[in-house]
Amino acid sequence: MGQTLTASHASVQAYRAEQFCVEYGANMGDPLGVLEDLVLDDIYMLALAEAPQRLGIAAHHDGSFSIAHDTALGTAGAALHLDCLLTLMPDSGPNTETLVMVEVDADGMIAGVFLVPLAPLQPQMPYTLVKAEREPARRKLAQSACVSFTRGTSITLATGEQRPIEEMRAGDRVLTRDDGIQQVRWVGQSTLRAVGDLAPILIRKGALNNANDLIVSPSHRLMVYQRSDEIGAGAPEILVRARDLVNGDTVVVLDGGFADYFQILFDRHHIIYAEGIAAESTFLDPVTRPVLPEDFWTARPGGPQGTLPASHKRGAHGLDVSRSLLDRPDAVGLLKRASLR
Repeated sequence: MGQTLTASHASVQAYRAEQFCVEYGANMGDPLGVLEDLVLDDIYMLALAEAPQRLGIAAHHDGSFSIAHDTALGTAGAALHLDCLLTLMPDSGPNTETLVMVEVDADGMIAGVFLVPLAPLQPQMPYTLVKAEREPARRKLAQSACVSFTRGTSITLATGEQRPIEEMRAGDRVLTRDDGIQQVRWVGQSTLRAVGDLAPILIRKGALNNANDLIVSPSHRLMVYQRSDEIGAGAPEILVRARDLVNGDTVVVLDGGFADYFQILFDRHHIIYAEGIAAESTFLDPVTRPVLPEDFWTARPGGPQGTLPASHKRGAHGLDVSRSLLDRPDAVGLLKRASLR
């Protein structure tokens, strides 16, 4: 039983395979299938006006996935497998990467196939399948799920120095809010298309008392200490996701192009200072762990596998604020005011 304890929950926007069928090619008329059934150069098309739905993912300590109970797609509690990574070439525009996830029933049979696009798909646009591979799928999912800072973000060191995230190195000493001075264990970097659910969020200078513009991944959580509870959270220390703060003015989505994302990892999950305000460091769980290089566990004293994921625990840095509490045009202003009063 211990091996299947849930470590974390996540969600992605996905389509049912039946919504993405082959219009021309060897599998003409068939819906998207698993890796073994796919044929390169088949041309797929998304059904007209179909919208993606939320696929809830429960990640377990043994590395397995299941469908979370708050899902809109699939059968809650069913086993879920990450099958492969696809590269699709549209008639116009850049290539699009997508993940294929498979629901499995109690007898080990395929019960459903889901397409998880890493950039928005256009209805009635022909997409040619140009690559399908299994090995990089876990790492790609990890990169898209990691909380990250963008190039140029200033991180506060133990000395008070402000250093750009891309110049940070393992061994650097950083000021944390929760545990004083801590040593960086690893800094990672990935480049992703800055579109759809992966588009970074710009928090303009001063919006939350930040010293300069701060640009982070959409799920990155910022910590606000409320001297007065302006939004009715019921707790002084709260964590808010960047995407939940978007108001089209002081907090906006930077949609388009590519983003250089950087991850900063410690032995524990910490709150650090980025552009002068509190923000979380990289959190390792069964979803994000593959973002680490393959030799990470053996390159340091302590031997393979280590104990790092067990030391990464949520819930120690404040209350996660639900989107509903922030669904108001003045939310950012209220949080700024709450931190000052």
